[in-house]
Amino acid sequence: MEHPLSIYNTLTRKKEQFIPLHEPHVGMYVCGPTVYGDAHLGHARPAITFDLLFRYLTHIGYKVRYVRNITDVGHLEHDADEGEDKIAKKARLEQLEPMEVVQFYLNRYHKAMDALNVLPPSIEPHASGHIIEQIELVKKILDNGYAYESEGSVYFDVEKYNKDHNYGVLSGRNIEDMLNTTRALDGQDEKHNPIDFALWKCAQPEHIMRWPSPWSNGFPGWHCECTAMGKKYLGQHFDIHGGGMDLIFPHHECEIAQAVASQGEDMVHYWMHNNMITVNGQKMGKSLGNFITLDEFFTGDHKMLSQAYSAMTIRFFILQAHYRSTVDFSNEALQAAEKGLSRLMDAYNHLQKLTASDASTVDVKDLRRKCYDALNDDLNSPIVISHLFDAARAINSVKDGNATISAEDLKELQDVFHTFIFDILGMRDEASAGGNNYETFGKAVDLLLTIRQQAKANKDWATSDKIRNELTAMGFDIKDTKDGAEWKLSK
Repeated sequence: MEHPLSIYNTLTRKKEQFIPLHEPHVGMYVCGPTVYGDAHLGHARPAITFDLLFRYLTHIGYKVRYVRNITDVGHLEHDADEGEDKIAKKARLEQLEPMEVVQFYLNRYHKAMDALNVLPPSIEPHASGHIIEQIELVKKILDNGYAYESEGSVYFDVEKYNKDHNYGVLSGRNIEDMLNTTRALDGQDEKHNPIDFALWKCAQPEHIMRWPSPWSNGFPGWHCECTAMGKKYLGQHFDIHGGGMDLIFPHHECEIAQAVASQGEDMVHYWMHNNMITVNGQKMGKSLGNFITLDEFFTGDHKMLSQAYSAMTIRFFILQAHYRSTVDFSNEALQAAEKGLSRLMDAYNHLQKLTASDASTVDVKDLRRKCYDALNDDLNSPIVISHLFDAARAINSVKDGNATISAEDLKELQDVFHTFIFDILGMRDEASAGGNNYETFGKAVDLLLTIRQQAKANKDWATSDKIRNELTAMGFDIKDTKDGAEWKLSK
């Protein structure tokens, strides 16, 4: 590949040059949402992180099969083994079919992802649609001696597995420490050890979602779905498995154990994890009650928000930090992201109107290489953004008449800006609310401002003021310059 990418592999805890197992094809699996509530900022971060990776791998020439699952069964209230299925609980409380709950929140999740300009995955499998594959996975693990049946449920035998392999290879946890610190929970005496996890659960009479199996009418454990669906759609070995770092243990640790127990070796070459969104140093999430839904960000309707924030402000806010760093929510940080994005988009729009000169007094020749170098260094999006801000200052210097740019450099700068801001970082110019009609829409506004300029030249102040005041009332910011007037849509 023209651009050698290095990514941080959570399994080896170091950056490694990315070499796909089936070059130039890439198999990528990312843990998607559990659809029992509205998406919040914590859901946005992995979606945007792996959307950036998806876009970049595609841009540099890979054919990517991107699988992002939907958890709609088996994700329980207290931990992976006990409690009530979250979707079934929601269905019971609202007197709905579980799949009504799933479809309602999945539709809302997709709408939020569209607003954030997150590309759809190649395949979006549901856990409930792959019960047979999960049963077959459990059978294989039982046949290989790493699981046992107990009272209609099937549990993974962590201690036995650890004697042959290494349980804790991803998280760095020691099984002896886990055995000494894990307390036995009520109702778990059917396990050999408290650290054993469920592969299949016998359903209690009140449990709505259940399927027949060789062991009982029940449902698969949470960890089974990703192993089974990853194997089905990407094969016994694939390149990248990603998700939030809160999934490293137990979910991804258990996935590795299931894969090794069923086929003798891990399926995944690179494990990638984004860090958390925090509020006052605490992880943002439903369980802590400190989350803000994406719809609340878009409307500003939440006590922790001082204003509404656009979807692109949220995306830019997340991309301004490296995916492995913690991002702490605050209104001040979001407002700074909003202003920064506005400056960048203003520079892009000015760039389209610049007039070329015979020679350049600004240096843009290394911008493309610098941006590629940053992304090749573990997807360093904040460094890309800093390079684009440097270029924005050069654009403004040319616009203000303090510098010049040649036709060749102007074309290069326009292409680099469009490639990295829109194609790779996935930003959308929110001023282009008119969609495909934005160019015509912009020409109409430009025509009105030209008429206003003519009115000013004719000292027809009433017409001039009327055009300005009407456009301002419609939501336009109008700025008079020595060459006429500039406009943009205000919030």
